[in-house]
Amino acid sequence: MALNFYQVDAFTDQPFAGNPAMVYRLSHWLPDAQMQAIAAEHNLAETVFVGPDSSGDSPSGLRIRWFTPAIEVDLCGHATLAAAKILSDVYGLELPLHFASLSGELRVQRDGQGRLQLDFPVQPCAPLAVSAEMRQALGVPVLEAVAGLNLLLRVESEAALRACTPDLRAIKQWPYQGVIVTAEGKACDFVSRYFAPQAGIDEDPVTGSAHCALMPFWVERLGKTTLTAQQLSRRGGDLCCELVNGRVLIAGEAQIVAKGELLVTLA
Repeated sequence: MALNFYQVDAFTDQPFAGNPAMVYRLSHWLPDAQMQAIAAEHNLAETVFVGPDSSGDSPSGLRIRWFTPAIEVDLCGHATLAAAKILSDVYGLELPLHFASLSGELRVQRDGQGRLQLDFPVQPCAPLAVSAEMRQALGVPVLEAVAGLNLLLRVESEAALRACTPDLRAIKQWPYQGVIVTAEGKACDFVSRYFAPQAGIDEDPVTGSAHCALMPFWVERLGKTTLTAQQLSRRGGDLCCELVNGRVLIAGEAQIVAKGELLVTLA
């Protein structure tokens, strides 16, 4: 069975920026080991598979799954944005789209500016004492820490965030999916970077799901529920976020940059 794939740069209005994801639409599900092998072959932060949902949880009849080169993850923002771009622009599916997933039902629609907008669950975090280990691993002063699925660390400025060169070997030993480092922004409300060596990703270019923790954190500190954000990786990315009734709405642009065919014979 030949499979088509599409590469999409998410959270950017320019090609070769944002976060690239590989998108597959499946008529039936492949074995987990094959999907993991395909993701490892593409070697992007995420390869996303969209296939039929047999549970009845999705009004669109779709289930979505995300694989890094090393593991399957419960939630991924940029690859969901990429999948919605392909399903809408290439396959002609009408928005809004509803996906069944390991994180419950996820929804993608257009916002008032015409951007694709994800509807994701909040990821709760609890305050944590800043430790010497955290400061040493980041190499810059840490002002505040909260923890949930990820460890979220606030540093003193955007300049400090840009200067951060974390010890990835140390971070890999911490009991979190990844480490979000954040600060108030100059040209936007807040900025961040995301490091996940535990998942096979040293630094993720743009991490939509990290904003499920970032938004409640910054809403509490900035006193408003609609915020603009930038992820300050080398490729960079722009996100417009809103906190509504315990959900995080994350909007951004996406660019289709490549398509191809997997030539390996699969089950």
